[in-house]
Amino acid sequence: MTRLSDGPSDAAQEFVNRVRAAAPDFAAAAGAETAVVREVVPPARHRRARCRLVLRFTGDVEVDLTFLGPVSRDPARDTGFGAQIQEWLTSDRSNEQAWLVADDESPDGLAVDVTAWADLEHPAAS
Repeated sequence: MTRLSDGPSDAAQEFVNRVRAAAPDFAAAAGAETAVVREVVPPARHRRARCRLVLRFTGDVEVDLTFLGPVSRDPARDTGFGAQIQEWLTSDRSNEQAWLVADDESPDGLAVDVTAWADLEHPAAS
């Protein structure tokens, strides 16, 4: 469990804490035994939100995924990134080429663009 600090925190740290605290929800959504959020980068004017998630399934199977979210959103008000990851984990992902993007920082060189995926899944919401 992620513990929030006793002192004041900034919006970026609150964003990181929210995404890290969602690890059990990510595991449940994926049908995994556990999930570990290895990296969280809050969005900023010059970079996208990012989350590296390792899911552990029965039989010592691990799946290492990187998710990319939006750029230039106020981290304090952005609660959608973690929700989009959860929704993606429970969805039918048969059209994966539409939202997989090259990413040099991901272990396998690919990342899930949950912003693009959400736009495809919910076109009226965009």
